[in-house]
Amino acid sequence: MRQDLKGFYRAVATLVIPLALQNLINVGVSAADVFMLGMVGEKALAASSLAGQVQYIMTLIFFGLSSGASVLIAQYWGKGNLDAIKKVLGISVKIGLVVSVLFTVVTYAFPWQLMHLLTNDEEVMALGVKYMRIVCWSYVISSMTMVYLNTMRSIERVVISMGTYLVSLIVNIVFNAIFIFGLCGLPAMGIVGAACATLLARVVEFVIVVVYDRKFNPVFRFSFSFFKKDELLFKDYVKFSVPVVCNELMWGSGCAVITAIIGHLGSSMTAANSAAQVARQLAVVLALGIANATAIMIGKVIGEGKMELAREYGTRFVRLSLIVGAIGSMVILIVRPVLLAVMSLTPEASEYLSLMMFVMTYFVFFQSYNTVLVVGIFRAGGDTKFGLLIDVGFMWGFSITAGAIAAFVLKVPPMLVYILLLSDEVLKVPFSTLRYKQRRWLNNVTR
Repeated sequence: MRQDLKGFYRAVATLVIPLALQNLINVGVSAADVFMLGMVGEKALAASSLAGQVQYIMTLIFFGLSSGASVLIAQYWGKGNLDAIKKVLGISVKIGLVVSVLFTVVTYAFPWQLMHLLTNDEEVMALGVKYMRIVCWSYVISSMTMVYLNTMRSIERVVISMGTYLVSLIVNIVFNAIFIFGLCGLPAMGIVGAACATLLARVVEFVIVVVYDRKFNPVFRFSFSFFKKDELLFKDYVKFSVPVVCNELMWGSGCAVITAIIGHLGSSMTAANSAAQVARQLAVVLALGIANATAIMIGKVIGEGKMELAREYGTRFVRLSLIVGAIGSMVILIVRPVLLAVMSLTPEASEYLSLMMFVMTYFVFFQSYNTVLVVGIFRAGGDTKFGLLIDVGFMWGFSITAGAIAAFVLKVPPMLVYILLLSDEVLKVPFSTLRYKQRRWLNNVTR
């Protein structure tokens, strides 16, 4: 058993370290915009945060598509069926392209209407429109990049994803500085510069993926033959992916609604929330890495037919979720004074940020636990509907509803609204725990 544990944690580390670093890199991209635009002004920071919600929802759809696909891919990887993996990738790419084109058209054509849903501040809306109309041109290539890299992760090729996003981070930071502040003889472009840097970074990601696929992928090269129809596999894809896509969409839409509610509480709350969300993303990078590793490892052993080992892996990953949740809470406490010191916020916004960080300490602990269960363990075994049920039930049925009533009907203090809006992760714990103990998540979904 001791040797088995060593092998288990060695395999976990091999997956988690690149995955966690990738999540950290993604946080770095958000943090670069927050810190640099925070130096430009509170309005620019609020505008980029709100305008980014459209792309955020789209990204969650892509994540849902690839996560739903990973239910099949990880198990077929354990079974050794490479042909099925290629077909699932082809299905994901086609759907991703349709979604990205739709988002591009709507965002470019109706940016004012979208911004009006998120804030009532005219200056913030005007800045957000400028940001949207540039960034939307990255949506199509982002869909292909994200679906492809998430497929590679599901077959244990995690380093390419980390490397791609690391280069993207460097490009984003360098050109953020050049474009936003007008370095190297260029005019200072502010929020428009941040949008241009983001677009450039997405292009670089896509180029890296194309070169990797054509020259260095040791498993297969992408081709149009992946689009070959397979009705049975498509039915399986729909069965397991649709609940995940709906889950991510409802969760992402819920996050956007929460941001919009906060946005209507004033620019000080919006700016403080932008900084607090970066801290939250930083605090959960390890938990997200654990969750993704959980889905890969448990899915693979289920595909190999090793059900007892899958159950044992589940127990170990639950313990890891508690550890990384505690680490995330400590990260929030460590980052709090740093954010308060470096952010150029008004006294009111600084006070809000200080209080938000304390709320985040317990929120990230429970989020880490639920994420490993829902995104990792349950999805690995094909139990994709349960996550949809509890996310919609508690986020939309309680926290958003209660927060909206408190904000717009009862007119309670903004921080009380904030606490209500972030209550769902705590409420989900008894239900996700019961589901895990019932072991209804353990299913072999391959044919």
